[in-house]
Amino acid sequence: MRNARFRPDGTLEAGAALRHQRQFWFLGFQALPFLETTFRLTDRLNGTTGHGTTNDRAFDLKWQLWQEGAWRPALAVGLQDAIGTGIYGGEYLVASKRFGPVDVSLGMGWGRLGTGADLRNPFGLVSGRYKTRPRHVGQGGTPAYGSWFHGEDVALFGGVEWSLPTLFGEVEGLRAKLEWSGDALRDERGGYPARTTNLRGEARSRLNLGLQWQPTSWLDAGVHFVHGTDALVRLSLRMDPARPPEVPRRPPPAMAARPAMGTEDAIAPALRAAGFRPLGVEVAGAEARLAVEGGRFPTLAQAAGRAARAAQPHLPPEVERIAIAWHRAGAPVARLVLLREAMEAGAAGAGSAEEVLASSTLLPAAAPAAPLAAPGLAWAVEPRLALQLGDPGRAVRWQAGLAAGARYGLGEGFALAGSLAQALAGNLEDARPSDSRLPHVRSDLARYAREGKTAIPTLYGERIWTLAPDVFARVTGGLLEPMYQGVQGEVLWRPMDRPVALGLDLAWVAQREYRQRFAALGYTVTTGHASLYADLPVWGLYTVLRAGRYLAGDWGGTVEVGRRFDSGIEVGAFATLTDVPYRKFGEGSFDKGIYLRIPLQLLGPETTARAGAVIRPVVRDGGQRLIADNPLWDVTREGRAEALARGYMGFLR
Repeated sequence: MRNARFRPDGTLEAGAALRHQRQFWFLGFQALPFLETTFRLTDRLNGTTGHGTTNDRAFDLKWQLWQEGAWRPALAVGLQDAIGTGIYGGEYLVASKRFGPVDVSLGMGWGRLGTGADLRNPFGLVSGRYKTRPRHVGQGGTPAYGSWFHGEDVALFGGVEWSLPTLFGEVEGLRAKLEWSGDALRDERGGYPARTTNLRGEARSRLNLGLQWQPTSWLDAGVHFVHGTDALVRLSLRMDPARPPEVPRRPPPAMAARPAMGTEDAIAPALRAAGFRPLGVEVAGAEARLAVEGGRFPTLAQAAGRAARAAQPHLPPEVERIAIAWHRAGAPVARLVLLREAMEAGAAGAGSAEEVLASSTLLPAAAPAAPLAAPGLAWAVEPRLALQLGDPGRAVRWQAGLAAGARYGLGEGFALAGSLAQALAGNLEDARPSDSRLPHVRSDLARYAREGKTAIPTLYGERIWTLAPDVFARVTGGLLEPMYQGVQGEVLWRPMDRPVALGLDLAWVAQREYRQRFAALGYTVTTGHASLYADLPVWGLYTVLRAGRYLAGDWGGTVEVGRRFDSGIEVGAFATLTDVPYRKFGEGSFDKGIYLRIPLQLLGPETTARAGAVIRPVVRDGGQRLIADNPLWDVTREGRAEALARGYMGFLR
């Protein structure tokens, strides 16, 4: 039921709604306090043939115009299927007012939400062009600006939601719903929306009934009777990414008292026992300098706090400053000086993480003055999941497997790395063959899945180092990713105390054969981009702007906007426009998608790993970039002042 209500800022919701001849899968995100976004994937009755199923992707937006007051209702405007084929395309204006346990909504709908045709379109009084609703689908995937709020007729809709009292003294969170819908169609038989008359998919009734149950803040379930004919079951899970559920973790080890005498030789073994790879230890008067690589801790504050605790029992009593050089992927990404006294007070409960942060000093990352020890071997085994959405035969295709990876640090930023992967289950290999008119740089995903079930995704040599303070460089050569091999170079200027960074990458690559071994297919390309990374001043927002040449040889740019929460969870979206015409790009018109990144530390283990998912409405070949390991922004991002301030509680965790 459409209303002017919004969930708490940042809320993520994923779920499904199932009824006869139709299944809806959705992912919702309260992107800003006043902006709600939803991506929907639908398996539906084929309205052209009247039998069988097809699928549709849609993207919805809802803006809050104003909040509810003592006498004034809340007001919102929404776009349904704003970027899609227009099958569900519709717009609405809705007001909601609460009266005790009863919430009342009333609104007006256009397009699909106006098929009830109760009134003439009021915008038609302003201009005659609003009386017709043009539909130019083309390849789909583009905003239908010329159709919004257009059409000869509109429909009125409304509903009542009643929060029921606790039943039997046990069952809480029940809500009864009664809705008069503006959508007069059960399905699209008869050719809607290409045709709007003589349809065979009209609903028997516009009156819908429902019972919703929300026993906890993270679960929402409901059963409904819609269109006068169909039962619908809905289930969704919700999460606040700012305060996600966490598996309890062991507290950090107690910080020992200062010893009467220091034992410098014991510091490196203590750091190793704490999960770090010690690269260098030096005690000079009142300052101890520790260089560490790796560790299980994803933030600078937590890594520095744990390193200080590990070294504490072995530092001479006269040491008052602990200077920690934090290395990732072989390169120093941050230098942080802690006051020993502040750490001691915070660990004892006589101080706080805020005081540790205020007394610390962050310095530009720079090459070490003297050679350091080699990091040695690091390895991991992790799950892998590949997704393809919108295949005509099945809405979701996937392949799950395991990957084992290893990296051997040789010192001075040099390393050898590689991985092996084994597919375990899925149906991605059955997806339809690519019909792309561009070089098949990504669209042969199904063939890679079918022929590369046992594969070598990566095998390369690499060096990451600092050219100057806060200026980083990377050169990687070998099997760079599952589909490409070659050489890539990258330079990044990332000032530790500013909200911007600038990067440049350039690569020559050859497309790998489908088994993902060592042979190539014969397609080669030079690709590269200039990138701007910027933190925005509100709501934890950031943006990445890229311009350059993509894998299919097309030139263009990418805009990415994301939001990062203090928990480390990130949600964002991107869009790429290049010189490839929409008709040549194919279905979807241009590359776009949404992504979600979740630190695995939230699930319990102390680890820097993250689970990530990228959801594209359709995988095509235009606007595709190389996906090599260790891009410099990801490697160095946590070494900035912004990241330190955001994760400062890690000093004492």
